Amino acid sequence: MDNRLNILMQNTALRHAFGARVKQLRKEHDWSQKQLAGQLDIRFQLLNKYEGGQHIPPPETLIKLANALGTTVDFLLTGNPQQELPSVDDSLFRRFQVLERFNEEDKQTVIKLIDAMIAKQRMTSALTPMDMPQ
Repeated sequence: MDNRLNILMQNTALRHAFGARVKQLRKEHDWSQKQLAGQLDIRFQLLNKYEGGQHIPPPETLIKLANALGTTVDFLLTGNPQQELPSVDDSLFRRFQVLERFNEEDKQTVIKLIDAMIAKQRMTSALTPMDMPQ
């Protein structure tokens, strides 16, 4: 993502297009700049600079902005049509964040365990008669 941000920062037209998308989505939510800035924990003057195409937010703020506006970072940066975001189980997500800090051997053990559970689920589904509720 950092490479895309660098390209955006160097191209005035892309920065302005980014700002226009942010402004349009903010208005669709019927929010003032102060309201959205409050959700992002930034000053509204900074949001004004984002919308005006003067600045592109850092990655952390960009993610918060996309989440607040109910869109994707990709849409904000490129204008590519939004794809529906898959829902994420927060408890699973937090566990995977912890797993990232494991050593490689422990990661492989967890991956094998997950793969085994997936295989078990597939086998169970394959063996269930079609007329029986799952």
